[in-house]
Amino acid sequence: MSIGKIRLAAIILIAVLYPISWFAPLARAGLLPLFSLSEISVMSGIRSLIETDIFLAVLVALFALVAPVLKLIGLALNELSTLPNRVTKSITFAGRVAMADVFLIAVYITLSKGIGVGRIETAWGLYLFTFCILASMFVGHWQKTSKADHSV
Repeated sequence: MSIGKIRLAAIILIAVLYPISWFAPLARAGLLPLFSLSEISVMSGIRSLIETDIFLAVLVALFALVAPVLKLIGLALNELSTLPNRVTKSITFAGRVAMADVFLIAVYITLSKGIGVGRIETAWGLYLFTFCILASMFVGHWQKTSKADHSV
């Protein structure tokens, strides 16, 4: 199996894992330690934001859903044929925008733990979502360095 096919298989795997991570619990939060915790996912967060702040909901949807998918499509197209340099730069930008979502979640968890009013616990979906983003960044970097090696 060639390196290109391995990278394409990795891209497909990430494309399968992303939607799972959108519905997986990122965190469990509750107001008081005595009550059960509510699970928060990317999709439930967007759903609840639509009711309160449509602009923020659209922004989170762009960071968490659209940017990662666009990056994966770009990586797959680049694997199948060489794309122009400006498209490759757009793919890199989409990956950075997607990573912003993980940092936002981490900041929210840190802030809520610091306030001490409620209780929040990270859940397995946060690790899956972070893995998907980091894996796509790795594949993009791997692809970039491999294409650079072949052009010399």
